[in-house]
Amino acid sequence: MKKQLLTAAVSAGILFGSFNGTASAHENIYTVQSGDTLWKISQANRISVTDLKTWNHLTTDTLYVNQKLSLLAPHSHDTTYTVQSGDTLWKISIRFNISVTELKSRNNLTSDTIQVGQVLKISTASTTEPAPPSLSKAQMVINEANKYIETPYLWGGNTPAGFDCSGYTSFVFNKVGISIPRTAASQWLGLKPVSTPTPGDLVFFETYAPGPTHVGIYLGSNKFIQAGSTGVSIADMTNSYWKPRYLGARTAF
Repeated sequence: MKKQLLTAAVSAGILFGSFNGTASAHENIYTVQSGDTLWKISQANRISVTDLKTWNHLTTDTLYVNQKLSLLAPHSHDTTYTVQSGDTLWKISIRFNISVTELKSRNNLTSDTIQVGQVLKISTASTTEPAPPSLSKAQMVINEANKYIETPYLWGGNTPAGFDCSGYTSFVFNKVGISIPRTAASQWLGLKPVSTPTPGDLVFFETYAPGPTHVGIYLGSNKFIQAGSTGVSIADMTNSYWKPRYLGARTAF
């Protein structure tokens, strides 16, 4: 069914249609209808707009027809997330610090396809407090790397005040107890080559000069996290800029 965006004008109070959405008495899930706004739903269910947004992990007031909203505060043992426009399993996994594989397993998903309004189970009683020793070194590197997204770029920088590419990778690895060389060239020469990167490995690119001049941390699914000119961010190795510049991968494990 075609998803219809409810505009900011509607959110401000220009409402169309009647309040005929449905909520399950057992699960307290409300299905957004045409003309709904967060305010309208909150008034009908005697809850605040703030609670609605918090319980459903909403960052804006925008709603979509057929979107599912929880009308109850999430229990400590059962956390859910309602899929928003632009979401992917990868983005959601990064946000909640779990793997895509684990996210698919918890929700019995057989593909990477998700729909706006779909409610995903994020944690359960048995997984809300995973034991730290069970984390692999690679996962520890990825978890640490994600902490610094949007940190600004700084030539020669190797602290959270600002990073260059290899300052970032060496800082992240050192934080989890793995010492690697400081520069992209020395990391390329000093670490073990691998034919295909796996999550946590370093991926290298030839950018402004011949040889390995840029490095990032491989996340899986052709994504890597890196300190680029706009700061620490996640990039796609298959896009038109990075793909022809890729040199290879190295591992520190």
